[in-house]
Amino acid sequence: MFNLPNILAFTRILLAPLMFFFLVDRSIPLFYNVNVSWLDYFSALLFVIASITDFFDGYIARNWNQVTKLGAILDPLADKMLTLSAFLGLMYLGRASAWAIMIILVREFFITGLRVLMASENKSIKASFIGKIKTVSQMIAIGFLLMNWPYATFLLWLAVFTTLYSGIEYVYEYIKNN
Repeated sequence: MFNLPNILAFTRILLAPLMFFFLVDRSIPLFYNVNVSWLDYFSALLFVIASITDFFDGYIARNWNQVTKLGAILDPLADKMLTLSAFLGLMYLGRASAWAIMIILVREFFITGLRVLMASENKSIKASFIGKIKTVSQMIAIGFLLMNWPYATFLLWLAVFTTLYSGIEYVYEYIKNN
């Protein structure tokens, strides 16, 4: 249960609200003398660290034969918590379109529900290549939005497209297997 991949997933779960804190609680006395760009940098650093744990927990679990049922639940949960925290914080700051975030979140909840349904039927769908592209596109968009860099909005909408496309792929696989 307490293997390295699960510890990394727990770390991601803990970093998500901390990053959210630095995005939305910028007017507390602790930050009065801190330039907001430093809060952006620190939020981005936390996001990058958390994203790296996402790569390594999966890599270690597969290659060191440490795949567990808990890890199978924690990993996608930690991913959702991280992206949800980042997207909501960025929407709060006015850097991310509410519609883009709504589309991404609806897809994430829908596919999570579909996975629960499939688990109740003792079936599962592994993450596809486009699913991995979806995750990477969301992470890149979040990174650009956190840093307030050019093309961040374009990358967000590209992430929306890959998110929808991968969701359609999951639905197709579910229909095909039933």
